Amino acid sequence: MKANIYSLNGSKEGDIELPNVFNTPYRPDVIHKAFIHLQTLQFQPKGTDPLAGERTSAESRNTGLGIARLARVKGSGFPRAGQAAGVSGVVKGRATHPPTSEKVIIKRLNKKEKALALASAIAATAMKDIVTNRGHIVDTDLPLIVSDDIENISKAKELLSVFKALKLDPDIERVRRRIKRRTGTPRMRGRAKRVGKSVLIVVKNDEKIKKAAGSIPGVDVTTVDKLSVLQLAPGSVAGRLVLWSKGAIESLDERVKVPLLEIMKVVR
Repeated sequence: MKANIYSLNGSKEGDIELPNVFNTPYRPDVIHKAFIHLQTLQFQPKGTDPLAGERTSAESRNTGLGIARLARVKGSGFPRAGQAAGVSGVVKGRATHPPTSEKVIIKRLNKKEKALALASAIAATAMKDIVTNRGHIVDTDLPLIVSDDIENISKAKELLSVFKALKLDPDIERVRRRIKRRTGTPRMRGRAKRVGKSVLIVVKNDEKIKKAAGSIPGVDVTTVDKLSVLQLAPGSVAGRLVLWSKGAIESLDERVKVPLLEIMKVVR
């Protein structure tokens, strides 16, 4: 299967034979499983102080006093004296079942499943119906491939002109219009804006273009070596709009090695 290569001004520059990874069957179930696995790798273990709520002189007075048998603070003449402490369900008491740092929070995944999920997510970027169902506005054939000159762009203005030449500006505007500004606690914690996902640019060297795309909402840049299901299927929904460089397409076979693809080569 072949695909067109476009220059930065939108004109056709040639064509290229697509890697075998684009023939991978679409497996949304495996993609979802891999997304959950990769997402849990970003979680941070959390726990509590084992003695929290138990640093007290409280002791139970047992039965026979006509009061509950809860442990009570010793002494008299101060506010805490006689109050229940050291147990759950009381003021300044311990938590009933607090989180523990020993809890296993990482979801495991087989290596072959992980590789298959990445290959399937890459193949989904070339399926126009899946990309449009995800919400992207696409008016060109997929996959969309440009020359390696895109790696030399270092200004946002130049990158926006490339998007316009490739007819990707409607999708950029879609994300810009839907930016949600938050107030309250999310804003205080650095999540003042909720920004959707637009174009993902995949190149071999992102040193310059990463700076150019930094100020454009919804646009992400990555290299082939760092390509992940988290980027190709945000929210575990595959079909992200991807702009590939020619060099990135040529090095995909080295990046994605799935036994299923090797079998497909033999069958064909």
